[in-house]
Amino acid sequence: MEEFVSKVIEIGTTSGGKILLAIVVLVVGLLLIKVIGKAIVKQLEKSKMDPAVKTIVGKVLKFLLYVVLLVAIIEILGVPMTSVAALLASGGLAVGLGFQGALGNLAGGFLILIFRPFKIGDYIQAADAEGIVREISIFYTKLLTLDNRLVLIPNGDLMNSNVINLTAEKIRRIDLDFKITNDIDQDFVKKVLLEAAEGSAGILREPAAFARLTAVDDDTYIFTVRAWCETPQYWDVYFDLIETCSKALADHGIDDPEERIAVRLVAGEEPEE
Repeated sequence: MEEFVSKVIEIGTTSGGKILLAIVVLVVGLLLIKVIGKAIVKQLEKSKMDPAVKTIVGKVLKFLLYVVLLVAIIEILGVPMTSVAALLASGGLAVGLGFQGALGNLAGGFLILIFRPFKIGDYIQAADAEGIVREISIFYTKLLTLDNRLVLIPNGDLMNSNVINLTAEKIRRIDLDFKITNDIDQDFVKKVLLEAAEGSAGILREPAAFARLTAVDDDTYIFTVRAWCETPQYWDVYFDLIETCSKALADHGIDDPEERIAVRLVAGEEPEE
């Protein structure tokens, strides 16, 4: 027991100063990192960088500051850096094997920032999900769906799947199909649909609207209407175009085969006794 106490006293007298200095450096370093972190955030907010890039750059710089602080404390304690490097190398290998998925997501996050297939505010379809991009973090991308659900997609999955950016361009095309019975003049139907499309609210003059017979199925003609609109107005114009074209067909007595079959069935029913 006496030998143990004397050993502790010996360590305290020889290394006590280093330990005390390391504690002081740790406390001061943490305070400095907090202050410097706030200053970095303010500078990034003033810059014109993408919001997602600002977030990740801020986190990476803060992480590097913690690494510098850790190295400084190790130096003060007098721990050989070769031993530390060997320990970090072996530990890094073990961590890397255990967190392959996380590292893949990390790499995916950096690739998203480099190639920028989408940005915050875009509406995308990817990895069996779709929605408005709310946040791009180091490991995950957050999407807000139209029914207000938050979806977190790993960045690794995003970079390994097809990403459809529906708001990347200024204008979008609306495609609609209408089934018409084949006992009506095709040119007349085309004229009615084209006039309806051109007169619908929000439809652009250029590129011009399109209305043609595109398929024939048994006793049915399928007419396709294509029209362009500004991307932010897509859904409003989409529903307006459906209503406008449907009303135009009804006003000119042009029905679809389902309605014709329903009328025939009702007309052919035997009266109840």
